Amino acid sequence: MHANLEELKKLDTEMYIISKDKSENQLELYSQLEDYFGESLPFVSDEKLTMIDHMDMKNGDTAYRGYALIDGEGELVFKTVNDFWGEQFDKTLAEIKDELNKLEK
Repeated sequence: MHANLEELKKLDTEMYIISKDKSENQLELYSQLEDYFGESLPFVSDEKLTMIDHMDMKNGDTAYRGYALIDGEGELVFKTVNDFWGEQFDKTLAEIKDELNKLEK
């Protein structure tokens, strides 16, 4: 995913990496990504899975891998559970663009 940040930036929307990991663990990963790619998306720690549950991405005591879109009112627009969304970036990007276009109508 980080290899495709320039494509994601063109979407002109706020993006975050949300996980159950503690902030200090996320900082370590953020720093590694920033060192390797020159930048990283911001991380959000959701240890209690509150936001993850709101996005219907909760899988027991952890989160599914995937992506979701929340509108400006905090409502879930769509979510996709997919362990390979980063490897299938073209499909991921097309779906996100399609959902963003629906919001603009």
